[in-house]
Amino acid sequence: MLQNIDLHNILFLDIETVPETADYTNLSKIKKELFTKKTEYQRKAEGISPKDFYDRAGIWAEFGIIICISVAFFTEDNKRQKLRVTSFYGDETELLTNFKNLLDTHFNKPKHLLCAHNGKEFDFPYIARRMIIRGIELPDKLNLFGKKPWEVSHLDTLDLWKFGDYKHYTSLQLLTTILDIPSPKDDIDGSQVAEVYYKEKNLKRIVKYCEKDTLAVAQVLLRYLNKPILSDEDILFIEK
Repeated sequence: MLQNIDLHNILFLDIETVPETADYTNLSKIKKELFTKKTEYQRKAEGISPKDFYDRAGIWAEFGIIICISVAFFTEDNKRQKLRVTSFYGDETELLTNFKNLLDTHFNKPKHLLCAHNGKEFDFPYIARRMIIRGIELPDKLNLFGKKPWEVSHLDTLDLWKFGDYKHYTSLQLLTTILDIPSPKDDIDGSQVAEVYYKEKNLKRIVKYCEKDTLAVAQVLLRYLNKPILSDEDILFIEK
């Protein structure tokens, strides 16, 4: 049961992704053809060309890259619970390697869990796919080959909110609003990340946004457990 989970065994996370290149024209001919096929259904519904649809390419691991992974975990300081938040960002191979090292060294036991909002559908498989593409060996927490459902150490705040209603989707912003949690969307939202990255070239702004989402996921889980949310003094942002 959720109530029996030790918060100190959970690694909360969020990722930010962008299209692999700044512009559709930079893709190889075969990549353009494959992107056209991959997005045919979505584009047909909106009557939009592959070129004009390319700004959304970051949602697919085959056509996007990860530019930031933010993580958070609970610690105790003078018997007071604190949440430490930090990020891996920049070069994808480097950040994925550093994230894998974190999992391999500190979150490698059966009791340890990964937690994200919509993580089962997006964050966890996206990270795993990009690791394979980059030639990085999967850490145990992301290597699901041959595992039974109860052996998968993943928590998903969206999945938990569904309560078995698999048609239901609730955004993180909506959850933070109805649960009286400070909104993480006070600067940019996911639809603006690619523009901020490629046009503004402001990666630090994206990192800050990603860390706020990660913090929000931890706060949402606290509310699920009927625990008080964290105050500002209980949140430690660690610069790498």
